Amino acid sequence: MCMSGAHYSEEVLNCSYSGLSSVMSYTLNIDRIIEMAWEDRTPFDAIEYQFGIKENQVRKIMRENLSEKSFKMWRKRVKGRKTKHSKTSDSIRFKSKNQKL
Repeated sequence: MCMSGAHYSEEVLNCSYSGLSSVMSYTLNIDRIIEMAWEDRTPFDAIEYQFGIKENQVRKIMRENLSEKSFKMWRKRVKGRKTKHSKTSDSIRFKSKNQKL
């Protein structure tokens, strides 16, 4: 478990505690993962590419960091959404130069 107080194993996010900057970075990563998961047009593949975590792990992060009501609302939105699964999506969208994928 990381020192940030989150409930994730080290295998999930490859988190290692080496001081305050590590905790801040870890917290920012969780915030960014949640933000990307809420975005309709960001596929899970992009989250996996950027952070190295699979869809099931994203679901776990969302479940542990959102209220039960928010998590259920997010799951309802994401379930079956083609744009969240890039293999089934035909959408072409703008990609920032700062974005990895």
